[in-house]
Amino acid sequence: MEVSIPKTQKLKINLKLFLQIAFPLILLTIIPLQLAKNISFNKKPLIKQITTPNSYTNINININENEEISSVPKHGSLPPTRKKCDIFSGEWVPNPEGPYYTNTSCWAIHEHQNCMKYGRPDNEFMKWKWKPDGCELPLFNPRQFFEIVRGKSLAFIGDSVARNQMQSLICLLSRVEYPYDVSYTKDEHYKRWWYQNYNFTVAMFTSPFLVKAQENDPNGPSGTGIFGLYLDEVDEAWSKQIDEFDYIIVSAGHWFFRSMMYYEKNNLIGCRYCQIENVTDYTMTYGYQKAFRTAFRAILEREKFKGVVYLRSFAPSHFEGGEWNKGGNCLRQKPYKSSEISLQGVDLDLYMAQIEEFKVAQKLGRQNGKKFRLIDLTQTSLMRPDGHPSRYGHWPNENVTLYNDCVHWCLPGPIDTWNDFLLEMIRSEGVLSKEDMMLHSKERKLKSR
Repeated sequence: MEVSIPKTQKLKINLKLFLQIAFPLILLTIIPLQLAKNISFNKKPLIKQITTPNSYTNINININENEEISSVPKHGSLPPTRKKCDIFSGEWVPNPEGPYYTNTSCWAIHEHQNCMKYGRPDNEFMKWKWKPDGCELPLFNPRQFFEIVRGKSLAFIGDSVARNQMQSLICLLSRVEYPYDVSYTKDEHYKRWWYQNYNFTVAMFTSPFLVKAQENDPNGPSGTGIFGLYLDEVDEAWSKQIDEFDYIIVSAGHWFFRSMMYYEKNNLIGCRYCQIENVTDYTMTYGYQKAFRTAFRAILEREKFKGVVYLRSFAPSHFEGGEWNKGGNCLRQKPYKSSEISLQGVDLDLYMAQIEEFKVAQKLGRQNGKKFRLIDLTQTSLMRPDGHPSRYGHWPNENVTLYNDCVHWCLPGPIDTWNDFLLEMIRSEGVLSKEDMMLHSKERKLKSR
């Protein structure tokens, strides 16, 4: 028996069949076209060279020339890793969200850097962040930092500016956890702090010259005493303690402006502004470079030390209108632009001396598995004349040695950015270690020929 189907129903069935057949065909046509648009089948991937956070290490990454670079990261996330970028070259830009702690929320601030407590009238110096040319430097993320350093240890080795950075780190981490004081001694020059929830230790070894030193004369021609520096003998107060640390940050600078007596092999070989007859006068750079050479050599000779060595480059002071003891002060209230100031004079000499010794140590380190990294903050710090305590590190009627402090940094303040760099360097260590192994392998092959 034949069943009659109405025309309207036939049309609906035919339309349904048409769509079932046509839709997959359309998809099969569109998808290859879209893929062809995004992928170049006739060209090899383009090899672009990028600079990792270590200024002296380059790595190659395969990037298709039509591929888009990832967008600017959110706070605390990884930055774009496919752009060529030197994170130490850039500008200070406004950051209205700062600061991320206050002088009342962090107990670790040294009195002389507690600028808001002692009446500094402006607060704009706390509201800037570093913007590298061509990429982003993420702001310090304390939880991320803790996760990376869980079960590890870090030591600052240097003068009071190194301690200044350590206190900044403690304040930045205080948003998550405060540490316990686990110092082995009551001497404030040697401190250890332990974060229980992350089993992380941070330490401070005060060693303003890095080498063995003693005060020969408390007065001296400059009124700051004459110090005897044994340029070929490292300061064992820190050098014999570093084996247990995963990261050490080495720095020194401002104490070398004082009068010095230079010793090598326990013999007086000369001095710096000692004004003593028949004693050869050397430049400040002479003793400075020798001190870093000895410090790096001591690290290289520590067989049990397997950590990463960071050189934090010299941070210039900003005295204007006179020297530190002759009315000099720092009253600027905003950063310089990179085009407005450049490193010169003795600051440039000290910086170049550091870099020269660092390069030698880094090369020698690759030969015996030691890792040396550069936190190149000299230009970045030079651009922040507004970040010092000046006269706001004490009450006006107090009798202090450094009345206008243009050496240390207010907390909160620009020095917090130093720890943005530190986190970025530690986070990138996996990439840098791989590159070190590649370079070490190349050096071995060259030597075997």
